[in-house]
Amino acid sequence: MPQWVEACGTDDVEQEEVIRFDHQGRTFCIFRSPEDDFYCTDGVCTHEKVHLADGLVMDHSIECPKHSGVFDYRTGEAMRMPVCINLKTYTAKVENDRVFIEI
Repeated sequence: MPQWVEACGTDDVEQEEVIRFDHQGRTFCIFRSPEDDFYCTDGVCTHEKVHLADGLVMDHSIECPKHSGVFDYRTGEAMRMPVCINLKTYTAKVENDRVFIEI
């Protein structure tokens, strides 16, 4: 059964940035879009198991720091080789200036 987990405060993530969130042995990425919306994906690249929070965020994408593969963090879609497997995404919501993710 899915549950909501508090991940961070809204002030912890700048616009067009990402932070890493670890919970129960899993790594997630929390993104803040240019429109001020929050998104969550798995935190490890599907290509070589590198932490994506160390990557470059531009508009609605995250570039893996190791081989420059790109994902759309809103949908998890793999957009540029060498990544070819999509990221898993999770619903994010904001309540009282706190970001929660549904896992």
